[in-house]
Amino acid sequence: MTETTSIRILPNPRRRPLHPAIDEAMIEQLVRAFYAQIRKDPMLAPIFAKAIPGDWEPHLQTMMAFWSSVMLMSGRYKGQPVPKHQALTTVQHEHFDRWLALFDQTAREICPPNIADLFQDRATQIADSLKRAMFERPAAETVT
Repeated sequence: MTETTSIRILPNPRRRPLHPAIDEAMIEQLVRAFYAQIRKDPMLAPIFAKAIPGDWEPHLQTMMAFWSSVMLMSGRYKGQPVPKHQALTTVQHEHFDRWLALFDQTAREICPPNIADLFQDRATQIADSLKRAMFERPAAETVT
């Protein structure tokens, strides 16, 4: 008789949702409401319309997977946001500031205050990281 070995994989305790009240439905509501605001914003709408000229649904699905990975630690997002943002040559620092303001406003309309704070904290970290990647490129080495 052969012995069957059962391997039990335990969840990684570091990969827990940031808050038990956050779920996929909240993320979807936030993402859809936020990008509805983006599409109406005089500063950001032209940038997004150029980057997403057609159907917005694939982008929304990507953003829901992204925020699921950030807030729920789901691992659903498999993309590389830095190269995509580096390709957006018309984006400036003030666009990030406006993006963060709209995100904060939307999060506060959708989420309880403590959860809106969590979303905004992560959004600020992400924006800072993208700004560094886009605007603080290392200077070219000089040859002597």
